[in-house]
Amino acid sequence: MKTCFCFVLLTLLSDSAAAAERPNIILMMCDDLGWGDVGFNGGKIIQTPHLDEMAKAGLRFERFYAAAPVCSPTRGSCITGRHPYRYGVFFANVGHMQEKELTLAELLKEHGYTTGHFGKWHLGTLTKTEKDANRGGPKNVEHFSPPWVNGFDQCFSTESKVPTWDPLFRPKSEKGRTWWDAVTDASDAIPYGTAYWSNGDKVTEELRGDDSKIVMDRAIPFIREAASNNQPFFTIVWFHAPHLPVVAGPEYTKLYSNYEKYQQHYYGCITALDEQVGRLRRELRNLKVADNTLVFFCSDNGPEGNEKAPGSAGGLRGRKRSLFEGGVRVPGLVEWPAKIKGGSETKIPACTSDYLPTILDLIGAEAVDDRPIDGISLLPMFAGKMRQRRKPIGFESGGQLAFSGDCYKIVLQPKGKQRKVTDQLPELDPSHFMLFDLPSDRAEANDLSQDHPDIVKKMVLALQDWRSSCRASLRGEDYR
Repeated sequence: MKTCFCFVLLTLLSDSAAAAERPNIILMMCDDLGWGDVGFNGGKIIQTPHLDEMAKAGLRFERFYAAAPVCSPTRGSCITGRHPYRYGVFFANVGHMQEKELTLAELLKEHGYTTGHFGKWHLGTLTKTEKDANRGGPKNVEHFSPPWVNGFDQCFSTESKVPTWDPLFRPKSEKGRTWWDAVTDASDAIPYGTAYWSNGDKVTEELRGDDSKIVMDRAIPFIREAASNNQPFFTIVWFHAPHLPVVAGPEYTKLYSNYEKYQQHYYGCITALDEQVGRLRRELRNLKVADNTLVFFCSDNGPEGNEKAPGSAGGLRGRKRSLFEGGVRVPGLVEWPAKIKGGSETKIPACTSDYLPTILDLIGAEAVDDRPIDGISLLPMFAGKMRQRRKPIGFESGGQLAFSGDCYKIVLQPKGKQRKVTDQLPELDPSHFMLFDLPSDRAEANDLSQDHPDIVKKMVLALQDWRSSCRASLRGEDYR
């Protein structure tokens, strides 16, 4: 049998004890950004100089995973440390953040943090009284679960997607949903149908132009206030870009004038987002809090569309909605100047479910031990003391299954779509799974299941145990 070793390409933290001062924490996430859409992963088309600089200043993950191949489930994992099938957020626009789930915001508030959410939420509706976005309003009051009831002190949030330029409007003449040119004639603009909400109040002012800037315009004052009060802050910035519809302002589309319109807007809105990442990093330096601020950056899943769509999975197999690497392996960075040496890289797998256990570990808080946590603390990785992840990452979405370790990954691709999630878990047949050696086959081109049936069988048994645990959580057994 082939022996597979995964080595860390890191020079990270010193072995000194953690600083007594509680670090500030920022979680940035894009929407549908592909692994190959950024310069720091080798992308050649889209200009992302600020993200590339962040990569040089921090740690780049070669294998960073969204917990799911679609939006809402991954978002839930970021703030719970748990796979979304444990609390019923199976797909986008399905379920909501359960009242009895513990969120990072709630836990950090107990340790003196001020907490803010800015951008896309997608973990429940934000209003009970009027139609809003995909599900908001009287017909779906059971899914009302906005950020401000999940531990966030300040919010500037949407339920779901918006256009990435002039987020509240679309042209009257626009019948498609992929892109359009920025509206210049007010008489041609009609409401898009999704609102921004701030702690229960609809926001109506200062909402024109680039959406990533609009989001950052609200996040930065929150950070400034916390810094002026010497209070540690936990800030989520969940950009809408580059989720469809992609719309970029003229100053951004002209950067890509040699490409077709769809590409111009897709590439342009990412460059506009990149500017806001640079703006945030400058602000942290100006406030003299950069050294003690931990900043994560990732995407919620792989790029939208087929292979002809603008987004790039960087040579990985699959895209959004797929459990092949292109659907779940996403750009991943972490920067913490006081603790992480710049220019570091790792091939150890990490996941959005790791945020919660990592952050609780770094502030010295007790680990959540009254329910299963799927993530692990990455602090040993930051300290250069982790050679392997050891704990596999489980995936389930729409009937697809995957289980990924340091080296090997098994994948089950069912025939047709299976959106219904039931409590009945039939025994899995190992012969239906594919097996890939990811360190040597990142494109998942060579199925090794026939060569190593013993590995497949062992991993399928572990996957089955993990699924059973998730179903027990879904039945509410964690809350008893």
